[in-house]
Amino acid sequence: MADYGVVALSFMAREPDALFSAASIAERTGVPLPSASKLLKLLVKSGVLVSRRGVAGGYGLARSPEAISVADLVVAVDGPIALADCLQDDSSGVCDLEGFCAVRGPWQKVSDAIRVALEEVTLADIAGSFPGDDRASWNKDTNAPVPSLNDQT
Repeated sequence: MADYGVVALSFMAREPDALFSAASIAERTGVPLPSASKLLKLLVKSGVLVSRRGVAGGYGLARSPEAISVADLVVAVDGPIALADCLQDDSSGVCDLEGFCAVRGPWQKVSDAIRVALEEVTLADIAGSFPGDDRASWNKDTNAPVPSLNDQT
C-alpha cells in the first residue's frame, strides 16, 4: 500500500494547499478507489493528511511537502520500518532463535540504512516525478488518448 501512497501523495504535493476527494485522487493517479479511500484514512489517522467534511472538503497535506518524508508515509501505512520483526523496537521474544541469531546484527545495519534513506527523501523531492495531467487523459480500456474539448474540430 505504501507504493500507492507515494503515487497519491506525489500528486497531492503538486498542489500542497488544495483539497482532493478520494475519487479525484483515484482518477488522476490510477490508484483504485477502494485502495485510495483506505490509504487516505490511514494517512489522516497518522497526521500526514488532514480531512475536511462538506461540499468544499476533501483531503490535503497536513504539512508542507518538504516536511513529509517517505518514511512518514511508510510508517503510517505499513508500520515500523524493519526488515524482520526482531528488528523493530519492542521486539523482545518474537523469535525462538533470537538468543543465538547470527544475522540480526547485519540485518539491523541494513534496516537502519533503509530507514535513514527513506527519512532523507521528502515528498517535495519526488513530487516533480509525477507524470502530470497526461495520466488522466488516457483511456484505460484502449490505452489511447482521450480527446479533450480543445481537440474538437
